[in-house]
This record gives sequence, structure tokens and C-alpha cells, in this order.
Amino acid sequence: MPQTMPQLEVVNEAVLLACRAPSVHNSQPWRWVSEGGGLHLYVDRTRWVHNTDHSGRESLISCGAVLDHLRVAMAAAGWQAHIKRFPNPDNIDHLASVEFSPRELVADVDRNRAEAILQRRTDRLPFRCPTFWARFEPALRGSVDGTAAMLDVLSDEVRSQLAEASQLTETLRRYDASYHAELQWWTSPFALSVGIPPEALASTSEQWRVDVARDFPARSDTDRRADLSVDGSKILVLSTAGDTRAEVFSCGEALSTVLLECTMAGMATCTLTHLIELDESRDIVRRLIRERGEPQVLIRVGIAPPIEDLPAATPRRPLDDVLEIR
Repeated sequence: MPQTMPQLEVVNEAVLLACRAPSVHNSQPWRWVSEGGGLHLYVDRTRWVHNTDHSGRESLISCGAVLDHLRVAMAAAGWQAHIKRFPNPDNIDHLASVEFSPRELVADVDRNRAEAILQRRTDRLPFRCPTFWARFEPALRGSVDGTAAMLDVLSDEVRSQLAEASQLTETLRRYDASYHAELQWWTSPFALSVGIPPEALASTSEQWRVDVARDFPARSDTDRRADLSVDGSKILVLSTAGDTRAEVFSCGEALSTVLLECTMAGMATCTLTHLIELDESRDIVRRLIRERGEPQVLIRVGIAPPIEDLPAATPRRPLDDVLEIR
């Protein structure tokens, strides 16, 4: 077991970096507590996006992603994370306890993976097809081996079925006033530290060229990547054998791994969760992966034009809001 504790400054920087993790509507539904020589991760139910995420599944996935981002950040700083998941059976919101021990070596890949946290963006625009995918896919699959998550890469032949499932989700929610009000709130142009800023959303013309996507409110009339008439992305599905909290949480950790591996390979990504929020569309995705698991999250992966500047990072809550020192 670890004998020493990293300096508070190291922990603070790692938590800040970890909180760059993706979350449903950038709600950031997590809370960290530094106590007794370690860190504790809790789900923050006050940031549960109830009308979008009825079951709380997406909040757990988000928290799994932030936990893995923390592990990556601490590894780059020279510390090995020792994680105990669901340590307190009397408090289901206590998701993990983390202690640390010094690492003997910090490899270049550790630093590159932490750097990828800063480079990653949720890109909702159309992508070019990743031409070197056949060489990259085996390495990506290997990155999630040994986790609770299973990775499927959907074939281009089922793309139309997936697009229909995406449209079905929007159709079923057309008259759900609470859902749309919630979506409007989380995409408000006035949000300072949470939510999705207007420049991170697709305009109406851009939305039409991405066939598998959540129908967010359009906040601009831009027409970026006009040369891409269709989205050429690969679509991945992360699933688990069952639907337990532990499996969903672990899937969030695997999501972090997949996103960072793709980012290090120079690819753009967009996490998709709307297809698993309603039973009707989730059933379609389940059939597309031959019913070998419970689909938890989808990811579009492709190539963004290399001449584009990296978009501005979406806002995050200040450290004092997410980390309590006891």
C-alpha cells in the first residue's frame, strides 16, 4: 500500500485536469474530497440531468470517465493510483476511494495520454473517414481488454438503421416539454462554468450532415466543413454484460480510455448517449451488436480537417466547487 501522499498542489492540478472529462450536457456531476491521505469521488446528485438521464446511468458513466482521467493525470505526475470502487455500502454516492504510491518511471506515453486530456474536444461536426482505421482498431480494442466494457465497431452497412434509431429518439421526445426545457438550459449562451457553449454546437445546416447525433438547439448560422456533405465517421459502441452500477461506472472508465487513445492517434471524437436513453432506440442498438451486451454509450470517431484550429475548451467548474479539502 502507498506510504506517502503527493503534495496538495499535485493533487489540485490532477483534479483540474481530470475534470476535463466529458459529461452529459457538460453537467460535471462529480465531487471530490481529499481526506486521510487519499481522494474520494462522489456522484453529485444536484447535477443529475433528470429529464435526459432518467436512470442516472449517464451520470455514472461521466463519473467513471473523470476517475480514469484522474488516474491518467496522476500517472503523468509520477504517482500510481490505487482505486477501490464503491468502498462504502452504506453510501451509494461514494463511488471510489483513491490512494497513491510513487511510480518508478513516467513514460512518454503517460505524458502523451495526459496531454490528450487537454487536446480532446467533443466535436459535433461531420468527420472524414479515418483511413488508417484497420491498423488502429486492434490497438483500440486492446486498450479496453480486461475491463467490464465490450467494444463494437458498427459496420457501414447498418449506418442507416442507426440513423433511424437516432431519429426515432428525437421523434419520441418531440412533445416532451421538460426534456426540451432542460436542453435549452444546458445550452444557454449565458452559462459560465457548465453546459455547452454555442460555438460547440452544430448549426442547422451542419446538423443535417451528421446523421447520428442528438438534436441540440442551433445557436448559430455557421457552415463549417462545408466540403463534407456527409459524416464519414466510424461509430463505436461500448457495452457491458449487465446493467449494474458497477458495470456502468466501469464503462465510463473505458470511455475515457477510448477517447484518449483516439485523441493520441489524431482523431476527433463525439460521445453519443441519446441512443441509450429510451428503451426503443436502445433496443435497436442492442440488436446491432447482436445482443451480446447492454449498450451504454456510442462514440463517433473520425478525422477533422488538419488546418482547423483547436476549438476553445468548454467551460469547467472552478476547483473550489469540485474539490473539498478535509
